[in-house]
Amino acid sequence: MVDENGVIIGSVCTKEIDGRVYIGKLMVHPDHRHKGYGSMLLSEIEGFFPDKRYELFTSTRSLDNIRLYQKLGYAIFARKVINDELEFVYMEKNGKD
Repeated sequence: MVDENGVIIGSVCTKEIDGRVYIGKLMVHPDHRHKGYGSMLLSEIEGFFPDKRYELFTSTRSLDNIRLYQKLGYAIFARKVINDELEFVYMEKNGKD
């Protein structure tokens, strides 16, 4: 995602494997957060891969990210404790519903 001057303000990486779309590295530049760009990036992915199951993960410390994903229909389906300071939540959304 670029702004009107061609400067990158957001990006997302994905890959599809066996009907599942794995979403990773969703990023929005700090100066452009809370403007709906993260939602737009996820919407583009879901539109590009319709009727699939979408999966992503984030840190439990990323409360804004978790709220965004939940608002967009993603639900936590697993957790993984890495160490005393780091835990990941794995979230999914079924685009076939």
